[in-house]
Amino acid sequence: MSANQETAPKKIETSSYVVTDKYFGKPYIDRDEWRDRPVKHRHIHGGFDGTATRFTFYFPLQQYYRGRMFQPLEGAHAGHEDAFGGAMGEMLGGLEMMGHRLGGYMVESNSGHIGDDVDPRAGDDPTLYGYRASIETARFSKHVAAQVYGKAPLYSYVWGGSGGGRRSPLCFEYGADVYAGALPFMGGGNVEAHGTKSRVRSEAPICFGSMFNVQRLLSRDKKLDGVIDAMQPGGSGNPFSGLTLHEREELANLYRLGYPRGDEFMIAHPMGQMWLWTSIAELLLEEDPDYFKAFWTSPGYVGHDSPEHVTKDLIDVRRPVSRVLTAKDLLENPDFKGPEYGAVRVIAGLMAATSNNYGLPIAIEVKGIGAGHRQGAGVRIMSGKAAGRQLYAMEVCADLLFCDGRREANLLRFTDVAQGDEVHIDNRAFLAFCYSYRHHISADPMFDFLRINGEPIYPQHGLPLQSPLMGVPYSGQYEGKLMWVHHTHDSSLWPTQGVIYGQAVLNVQGPQRAAQQFCMRWTENAEHIAPAYMASSPTRATSTWLIDYMPIIEQSLVDLCDWAEKGIAPVETKFAFADGKVTLPPTASERGGIQPVVSVRANGSSRADVKVGAPVTLEVEGEAPPRAGTIIAVEWSFDGSGQFAAEAGIGGKSANVKLTTTHRYERPGVYFATARVTSHLEGDVKAQHRRLVNVASARIVVT
Repeated sequence: MSANQETAPKKIETSSYVVTDKYFGKPYIDRDEWRDRPVKHRHIHGGFDGTATRFTFYFPLQQYYRGRMFQPLEGAHAGHEDAFGGAMGEMLGGLEMMGHRLGGYMVESNSGHIGDDVDPRAGDDPTLYGYRASIETARFSKHVAAQVYGKAPLYSYVWGGSGGGRRSPLCFEYGADVYAGALPFMGGGNVEAHGTKSRVRSEAPICFGSMFNVQRLLSRDKKLDGVIDAMQPGGSGNPFSGLTLHEREELANLYRLGYPRGDEFMIAHPMGQMWLWTSIAELLLEEDPDYFKAFWTSPGYVGHDSPEHVTKDLIDVRRPVSRVLTAKDLLENPDFKGPEYGAVRVIAGLMAATSNNYGLPIAIEVKGIGAGHRQGAGVRIMSGKAAGRQLYAMEVCADLLFCDGRREANLLRFTDVAQGDEVHIDNRAFLAFCYSYRHHISADPMFDFLRINGEPIYPQHGLPLQSPLMGVPYSGQYEGKLMWVHHTHDSSLWPTQGVIYGQAVLNVQGPQRAAQQFCMRWTENAEHIAPAYMASSPTRATSTWLIDYMPIIEQSLVDLCDWAEKGIAPVETKFAFADGKVTLPPTASERGGIQPVVSVRANGSSRADVKVGAPVTLEVEGEAPPRAGTIIAVEWSFDGSGQFAAEAGIGGKSANVKLTTTHRYERPGVYFATARVTSHLEGDVKAQHRRLVNVASARIVVT
């Protein structure tokens, strides 16, 4: 029976499959059916006996199959085997992209664990969650594909972003017989010798404490608004103006640690970074209790020596729960439709989409908390059925606390919590974490500013390790082709993380082999998620300074296939890295890669000061890099609203455009005129996919 038939599918034979990794028991299938969404496909779900590993295979109709398998890895800590088959997958291309457009079937695993909990038998073994569960799942999928399509895939690819970018290189490094290529994007982590069983070091999570600290310190008097303004196009370029000595020190330290310049708006709106704190806070408190005590009691720590920097933000109260809310409540209840709840709705939607569970209680309303810094605070259930459960505030809005936690707390959140149950809200651990980067430094050069003559300035504690669910350190040793894509404006995986893996490949494989096996691409003006799912400034839409990076990821997957299957080497992006900052060359010919390079000027500069009604001459230049196609669209948003209007006459014939237009502003204010330039490798102006975008803006001050 072929994959085109929609009657009851022929039962898949599993008994002859022999696992390669003997940890896994026999594979089983507990669901095998045809589904129409997101596209028609044969949907197979199962797992391996004696383990927590679960998988889902998605087999599109035979007519789309070109002998490929794609295995996307979920972000964060993973734990779900159906993330890419639902709303989350649709955000990242999903089965329509991998199945219909790229000619493969799709494989998902939960990376060996359910939710944020570990496999009870494996415990804290990071090799299982980092790669072994995914690799064995991929192997078994080929056994199944041979029965569904009549032949196993010729080429298999593993890819993923964020936590998926953390683990997909591990699958590639340890699954040489399984994959032909890998495409991690927005990954990061430290490097050790191949075969390590260590957990990943926590340099990046520890650095998030610095980001949280700047948010906390500069949000009090809206000073962060001035920092954001200074670093936007046409700003002063001096983010330190008006700050106190301590505020200047903390912002400078954040930049030294590698925070992306130009992305200061996201300091005020942490998302994945704050989730990571909620997921590892209990682990840090268990493994490094001395630090969290010393911060408040010992010389050399801010909490003891300079308590004025933290005491005004302290919270330590017990209050009753007024209301318990699910993701569905937050997304559908008209009480939460106002713009002040925008960030909460986004997070609720993203987290629910990942688990396909919109009924999970994820937030509580607690009145009378009082002053203090609520985001990041511990929330412990003190009474009722859920008494003893520890969560942390990932997002706050008015009296709402949107929380997550570790292991079982992640799975349950506020399940069994009722109105009137008492909670203890305490942010002492979070405030200590804000300065943790000073006291947990590694040999990485990014921490050199915290050393004098090689000796740390501040009392030190051992660098903590990440959850075992993040896998093991990279090695840079692999067979096949690997393309790494990183973003210049990613506030969750800073550009400093983007240079680590390439250096590891160079060190282990040598310059010649690295040039044949590794390709680095940078995406300019891209954050961790698409701007459609992010908060916007009241004065400037996020889409006027950030782009949706998924078309670049899809084109890079196409290029990876051509590289692995046809030997066509992809074009890499040139860059420089110094002082914790990645700098891209200013012209397309120098920069390379596949994204167009864009610049905008207002009256010949990055800033124009004009009177109401005066004409402003706006000029845009856009250029596609060599071998990266032609320009197929130019659009303007004159007022920063994110509403774009297309320029006429762009025919996809040229790799360069230079256009001039005039606009008048009829009201006083500050405006960001933004040009969005789109290229396509085939120059197809009607293309629906792989439309490669970049943006640039100029500031217009109207009086």
